[in-house]
Amino acid sequence: MESRPLRYFVAVAEELNFARAAERLGISPPPLSRAIRQLETEMGVTLLERSTRSVALTPAGTVLLAEARIALDALQAAGRRAQRAAAPEPKLVLAVKADGDAGLLEPILARFASQPVAVPVAVRLCGWHEQPRLLRRGEADAALVHEPFDRTGLDTETLVAEPRVAALAATHPLAARDRLALADLGLRPGDLHRFLDEIRSEGRDLAQLLTLVGLSGLTPLLPASVAARYPRPGVVYRPVPDAPPAILVIAWPQQSRSTATAALVRAAASVADTVRDRQAG
Repeated sequence: MESRPLRYFVAVAEELNFARAAERLGISPPPLSRAIRQLETEMGVTLLERSTRSVALTPAGTVLLAEARIALDALQAAGRRAQRAAAPEPKLVLAVKADGDAGLLEPILARFASQPVAVPVAVRLCGWHEQPRLLRRGEADAALVHEPFDRTGLDTETLVAEPRVAALAATHPLAARDRLALADLGLRPGDLHRFLDEIRSEGRDLAQLLTLVGLSGLTPLLPASVAARYPRPGVVYRPVPDAPPAILVIAWPQQSRSTATAALVRAAASVADTVRDRQAG
């Protein structure tokens, strides 16, 4: 199966409209429709239910959409990794959410730089949970990312599991307490990831979040390391012992055969072990 029919199918499946998909692909609707019918004939299944008013995915089409996205990403990723490997000065790209490294980024880079197979590392700062997409598309070789996230096509190594703290305005009624429970914040354990995603979906970085804590009474839950690394006037941090921990992992593509990427993963795990030993001692 060639990649072009898959790209055509993904466009139609995502737009659910042949005209919009054709415009997106830069072709006219008739050849697009013929290509989809040829793909269905080749596979022996119906992928799309068509009527004069609508286009809908069949069960087979739903499965192919998910698999086709992975396959197309893998093709793009292979090309990008090959281009980086052929560069005069090879480098690794490490994707990190700004302020989302639990204070491990600099020690990891220093530990990796001491390895015989070390190459320059370009740190790519990104938004919440952009890292898995960058890895699957070959735009990054490894990433520091907090769970949960889509692990499709990725391997991971857990680095730290941090307790969570609530950030509150110093004038907030709950700020007088030494510690809080999820119930104090109107949450249950099963609500946590939805609550975090709602905050993250607005694209706020840590500085914006902490500003809103002081101005609007927002009470985000953050990894405990944030309290030590980012003290801020007018904002207090209180532990929330019954909140699930914030788990930071290093992730990389399953198909990666890069010795440098493997060395970076080992360096990250070694730094995390050192931090845990220091905390235990």
